[in-house]
Amino acid sequence: MIYIPGYDPIPPRRYRELYRTEGAAQAAISGYELALRPREAGGTYGWSVQAQIEGAEVEAEVDVLVWSDIVQTSMARSIPATYLQLVRTVWIYISTGALRRLMRLRKGPVIAALYPVGMLLGQLALSVFTVWLAARAVLLLMSLAGLGGLVFGWVSVGAGVIAAVALLRLFKRLDHRLFAYYLMHDYAFSARWRGAHPPNQSARISEFADHILKALTEGAADEVLVVGHSSGAHLAISALAQLFREERLPVESPPLALLTLGQVVPMVSFLPDAHELRADLHLLSTQEGITWVDVTAPGDGCAFALCDPVAVSGVAPVDQRWPLVLSAAFTQTLSPERWRALRWRFFRLHFQYLCAFDRPGDYDYFRITAGPQTLAARFKGRAPSKSRIVAPTSGYRGMTP
Repeated sequence: MIYIPGYDPIPPRRYRELYRTEGAAQAAISGYELALRPREAGGTYGWSVQAQIEGAEVEAEVDVLVWSDIVQTSMARSIPATYLQLVRTVWIYISTGALRRLMRLRKGPVIAALYPVGMLLGQLALSVFTVWLAARAVLLLMSLAGLGGLVFGWVSVGAGVIAAVALLRLFKRLDHRLFAYYLMHDYAFSARWRGAHPPNQSARISEFADHILKALTEGAADEVLVVGHSSGAHLAISALAQLFREERLPVESPPLALLTLGQVVPMVSFLPDAHELRADLHLLSTQEGITWVDVTAPGDGCAFALCDPVAVSGVAPVDQRWPLVLSAAFTQTLSPERWRALRWRFFRLHFQYLCAFDRPGDYDYFRITAGPQTLAARFKGRAPSKSRIVAPTSGYRGMTP
């Protein structure tokens, strides 16, 4: 299995720990065995999995394709630079009509996109109020002390500004709980290039394609499964489309499969310069040499739940084959108690696809990634979700610059 994470600055070790803890929890719930073994240092980060699932003993290798260094670089912004990002990103999504069209699909992810805007503007407003409040307090103290004059007026203003800057810095330090700066950087990353792949990301996608090709040509795997989560979904799509476009796939190779989880493809594909991504969606949707399953859930307010990323982007060909759009159905696969505990933890719910379900259905991340069946066999004959959205909604559908 080859895993491509979303926009995440944290090193890949967190994904191994998440797989280890949540895999153990799912194994206890579902009655199978699952164990991890660390990989020797050097090379691609990953781990080995030994499992007894569905009456079979399975060994799986997990590789994590990292782009956290690109994310970290894009997040290295000062407070004023982040507010400049906010203005530029909001302008791009509004002026291009992308925001209005995205709201026709799902309001949840659009609200999630507006959250950092509202939060950062709220922090700024509170800081401006702090300037006034601190200045008034200093003026009052000076008045009581019998002081006055222009110089002391400027002193009061300076005290207010210092207090406001301190408050803004405090908010930034607390962003590990508020996620305002983090999400702002995320949305600004794609908006800055109006949907086109940034040069460093484009180069990394080519590296990912090379890694996938190597997995297909080396070893004796029963399947090469590529998993893309959140923003990693459209990176996985582009990496695989590159292999098909360049006709680099070997004639004799293990089955190739793509599992996209909690995808946010329309946030990028609806932007005017996302020609390459739209072309990749169009190309991959017709290929016979791959199985592509897209899993989302209406309970995930950060994903475009049950939106066929090819169709809603307006690039679905007549002979569209993929993806198979399925629902993880959080309200059914999580117990009422567990759902109540998670339903307002939006960021945590966005990672639920990688976690244990206490009432699992036919979507089980660990059965899929460490079980004996290929993705094609597991979902053979499965009909897409009846609630999937396929109406072409994007205002930009060009696939060439």
